Amino acid sequence: MSSHEYPTDIEIAQRANMLPISQLAEKLDLAEDEWESYGKYKAKIELTAHNRRTDKADGKLILVTAMNPTTAGEGKTTVSVGLAQALNRLGRRAVLALREPSMGPVFGMKGGATGGGYSQVVPMEDINLHLTGDMHAITAANNLLAALIDNHIQHGNELRLDPRRIVWRRALDVNDRALRDVIIGLGGKPNGIPREDGFDITVASEIMAILCLAEDLHDLRRMIGDILIGYTIANEPVFVRQLEVQGALTALLKDAVKPNLVQTLEQTPALIHGGPFANIAHGCNSLLATRMALKLGDYAVTEAGFGADLGAEKFLHIKCRKGGLQPDAVVLVVTIRALKLHGGVRPPDLHLEDIQAVERGFANATKHIETMRKFGLPVIVALNHFYRDTEQEVSLLTSLCESIGVPCAVASIWAHGGAGGTDLASKVVEIVEGADHPASLRMLYDVTEDIQTKIERIAREVYGATSVRYSEAAWKQLRHIERMGWDQLPICMAKTQYSLSDDPTLVGRPDSFTIHVRELRPKLGAGFIVALTGEMMTMPGLPKEPMAKRIDIDEHGRLTGLS
Repeated sequence: MSSHEYPTDIEIAQRANMLPISQLAEKLDLAEDEWESYGKYKAKIELTAHNRRTDKADGKLILVTAMNPTTAGEGKTTVSVGLAQALNRLGRRAVLALREPSMGPVFGMKGGATGGGYSQVVPMEDINLHLTGDMHAITAANNLLAALIDNHIQHGNELRLDPRRIVWRRALDVNDRALRDVIIGLGGKPNGIPREDGFDITVASEIMAILCLAEDLHDLRRMIGDILIGYTIANEPVFVRQLEVQGALTALLKDAVKPNLVQTLEQTPALIHGGPFANIAHGCNSLLATRMALKLGDYAVTEAGFGADLGAEKFLHIKCRKGGLQPDAVVLVVTIRALKLHGGVRPPDLHLEDIQAVERGFANATKHIETMRKFGLPVIVALNHFYRDTEQEVSLLTSLCESIGVPCAVASIWAHGGAGGTDLASKVVEIVEGADHPASLRMLYDVTEDIQTKIERIAREVYGATSVRYSEAAWKQLRHIERMGWDQLPICMAKTQYSLSDDPTLVGRPDSFTIHVRELRPKLGAGFIVALTGEMMTMPGLPKEPMAKRIDIDEHGRLTGLS
């Protein structure tokens, strides 16, 4: 069936038969004081809802990840939604736990992030734009801190902050390359001290990471207090707690810290909360939402951004470590087009059948399967099926998976919703409920190891690199972090999503390559060290033809062009 025979994603979403939010809350057995309505179809869940269920056994945790994607993405969210819907069709009570979309890609290159076709979360327009305002609250908290820092310097600088060594940057949830490096404080003494500054996209803000890793409101406040903001003239570190503003910043986040409740097209409950990018941040929805989903459902289905080399690695090494989570299985999303891309086919030709390219490109998927198995987790391959995939290409993928002993399911969930994912759901249930040897998460490094060892372990074991090279600046930063005693933290790698290497043009399963670490940034509030590799930027730019040019609104207030 060709694509023109289907309505667009937004048309499907706008026709959805949604349950009133009160009925969705009732479906989850939430008491009236455990949720707060944000209109007809959205709600915030109170943190007490989890606290009251601490004695209830957790459901099964399913992590959805992927091979290295094309620029269009391979549909992890779509598969996550379709899988949850399919699990419900099999009689399992499934709850989704997903990230909130960032307006950067919504108006930039990729568009929305609510799934696709008949496997979407709704209300689609609200989720892709403002939802309940969490992104704005995080942006406001980030920029309030920036303003308080400059205000402190303006009014006497009691902490003796060195304006040349402020490490806290401003944030905006829009791709805007012109703001990567700026000069602030121009216009004379009333406007502050001139200094260099810059903007990160909100999803790369440490405030975002903290919100997504905090265990409760008290933990959120503590983590914010531990944020490093800069250094004194005597080269001593200065933290938010020394400014005595962690309470004010937490106050801005008092509602944002609560998970958001929405639903899928088939009325499966979905918790949408937090949205750190996986190529420049840790790429997982909030720990609070995942824990809530584990208490409210038999199965909690969650996803981690981009390929398993990024989102899944950070989900396991950072989020699971902080929250004590134990995934029961991993679903690895592949597409025929991504296999062909990694098999050497040019993007304009990905729609053409190419059996040899599929076989060559399977090496990329194989590396991610091997990596997940190193973590001690069973893997199921999910083919996110597109109408242009040929029978020969699909049959080959199934055979290739069989040859390495990994289950494979064709998921036609874009076209058929949960009904198109029952084979995948059955394989997940079979592995999770019938396993003689349950999954047992094994970390690939210990946080007590030195920074170089941890980075090299990720580079070799997860990416397949042969070596790691540090810039002169990164070496100095590494030694400084060690001297300060901040080295015993997990590593958050910032790397291109398009390759196992840090070179986006190096597709497939490269070997004999080097990972280039150009900068190390201690994020002491979030509790990890960011290693920037290659040419990764923490403020993306817009493409020549941004998605914003397609998005419009009609005279009745209905959005068009959002996908």
